[in-house]
Amino acid sequence: MAVVDVTVDTLVTFWRIPAAQQNFHWMFLLISLVGSVLKELELVPQTYFSHSKNALNVYFVKVSWGWTLLLLTPFLLLSNSSFCRSVYFLGRRLLSLVVATAIWYICTETFFYIEDVTGSCFETETMDVIKREFTSKASCRRAGFLWFGYDISGHSFILAYSALFIVEEIAPMASLKTASLSALPRMVLNLLYIALNLILIIWVWMFTCTSVYFHDPVDKLIGTVCGLLAWHLTYRVWYLKPLSPGPPPQRHPKEQKQHA
Repeated sequence: MAVVDVTVDTLVTFWRIPAAQQNFHWMFLLISLVGSVLKELELVPQTYFSHSKNALNVYFVKVSWGWTLLLLTPFLLLSNSSFCRSVYFLGRRLLSLVVATAIWYICTETFFYIEDVTGSCFETETMDVIKREFTSKASCRRAGFLWFGYDISGHSFILAYSALFIVEEIAPMASLKTASLSALPRMVLNLLYIALNLILIIWVWMFTCTSVYFHDPVDKLIGTVCGLLAWHLTYRVWYLKPLSPGPPPQRHPKEQKQHA
């Protein structure tokens, strides 16, 4: 499994670069702004990813929060328990998953609500015949018609937020490389770490595709800013305070002794 070890080492080295973590969130704003300009000027040719039925969108993005939790939950349990086996500590850290899921649910439901209250149902894209009997996007589309409302980009929000959430929670891996773990937990942890980095690449790639192919500029910018704010207010503000899930552990006890 030398390939796995080398891959993990390479990824850990990359995320140890100060600029990589410090500027990662700004990348989403830049991609959103540049992508929106390219879309409005129609400078990007149509590709496989310009169609919403592409495989990554159907099987990954549309269930992106499920993929994020599926991979991050066991990684968080394994990595954090390597630092401290206290039930209280692990419970607090698992709360970060609950908080993130609550943020995802509240934001996406709010976006749906805004689109419902600001929209109307029409027979065709020309919007010349309105169907007033339908008062929600769901009922309108079930009837085979088209709904036009203020559509904040849920893709921009969830992909940016999921990516930032993953980057924060995989940070302990840098210290765990020197920790003494048995063979099986080490292998599982390494494979999960690689999988999380792969899903991270998919989220960034699909965020880019959303920026250059879909939604209006303002809708994408609002969705992106919501994702960045959710990350900042938790990991950079609330999680630094005592009554919170707390930030991910950054230094293994053995490293602390070495630095003492």
